[in-house]
Amino acid sequence: MVVLLGLCLVVAHGAAEPREIYRGRDIPHSEDGRVDRLRIFKGRHRMEAWAGTRLLKVYRVVIGRGGAGPKRVAGDSKTPEGRYRIDRRHHSRKFHRFLHVSYPNARDRAAFAAARRTGKLSAGARIGGAIGIHGPKRGWRWLPQKWIDWTDGCVAVDLEESEELYRVVKSGADVWIQ
Repeated sequence: MVVLLGLCLVVAHGAAEPREIYRGRDIPHSEDGRVDRLRIFKGRHRMEAWAGTRLLKVYRVVIGRGGAGPKRVAGDSKTPEGRYRIDRRHHSRKFHRFLHVSYPNARDRAAFAAARRTGKLSAGARIGGAIGIHGPKRGWRWLPQKWIDWTDGCVAVDLEESEELYRVVKSGADVWIQ
């Protein structure tokens, strides 16, 4: 039974580990970063790191535990969908390295306002924020944290991958979440 459950989890989230496009140990970078675009495919648990028109690396990611669909309100644990930017970064006690994503954007705010006007949201609902790309939760380094979606709406990678992304992703890089 346990083996069958483990097999189902691997099949559901893809058996293969991230495929490295760049053939070095990690992505080389210049002083100002190298990666100018990240594309995240929520349903495939895949993130691509791009420099111009060149795909540098593919990462396996986990997303918000709130299920399919775009983020609508604070606390729904969904990962937003749309086009954003890396607008700041910091060392996080909770998640190691954190690349902040510019959620909510103008489109998210308009959808939120429309939902509130039509009564689809309560008067006390908030749009949320604090969405980012980060490493594992403190103390989770050796757990199979890439087998299930566990974040509150962020995109999570391994500890080493979060360090690599922190080094190579340019400030202002495009982030496309689909």
